[in-house]
Amino acid sequence: MTKRKPPGMGFESWVDQQIREATERGEFDNLPGAGKPLTDLDKPYDEVWVMRHLHKEGHSGEDLLPLPLQLRKEVERLPETVRKLRTEREVRDAVADLNLRIVAWLRAPLGPPIPVRPANADQVVERWRAERAERLAKGEAPPPADAGADPTGQAPAKSRRRRFTGRGSTPDDRPAWWRRALRRGRST
Repeated sequence: MTKRKPPGMGFESWVDQQIREATERGEFDNLPGAGKPLTDLDKPYDEVWVMRHLHKEGHSGEDLLPLPLQLRKEVERLPETVRKLRTEREVRDAVADLNLRIVAWLRAPLGPPIPVRPANADQVVERWRAERAERLAKGEAPPPADAGADPTGQAPAKSRRRRFTGRGSTPDDRPAWWRRALRRGRST
C-alpha cells in the first residue's frame, strides 16, 4: 500500500518522490514491452482499445451508436441489403422487419431524440425491380431462385398472403384463434 501524502508537501513533488523511490528499488526493471516501440501513438488510447475490443468480439463501430442512428443507417443501406434478395416478397419482408424495429423505437424511444422515418416498401421494391432489370439487361445472372419462385421475381401465390397485424386485416387473414375470439365476443 502506498503511503499517504504528508501534509504541507506539494502533490507533484510527492508523486515524483514515489516514482524516484520505486525506480531505486528496481520496480520498473524488466517490464513487458521494454525497449519495444509504441504503436498507434497517433490515435487516442480509448479509441484504439475500444476498436480492438470490438474487432475481437466480432462487432463494428456502428454498434456503439445510439439505436436511432443505427436504424437510420440501416434505412440508408436498405438498397444494398435488398439487392441480393431473390423475390419481391423477401424484399417486402426485409423492409417490414426494419419498419417494425423503427416503430418499436418510436413507441418507446431511448437515447437522443433523433427523428427516424420508416422505409416506404413500395419505393424500395420499385428500386429493386429497376436494378434487377438493369442487371438482367447487362447479362448478369440473378441470384439462384427457389424452386417454387417465379422467374419474374414474384413469390408464389401461397406466400403472398398478408401477415396478420390485428388492424385492417380481412377476416380471412386472421388466425383461427383470433376469429374464435371475435365470435365469442359477438355472442356475449
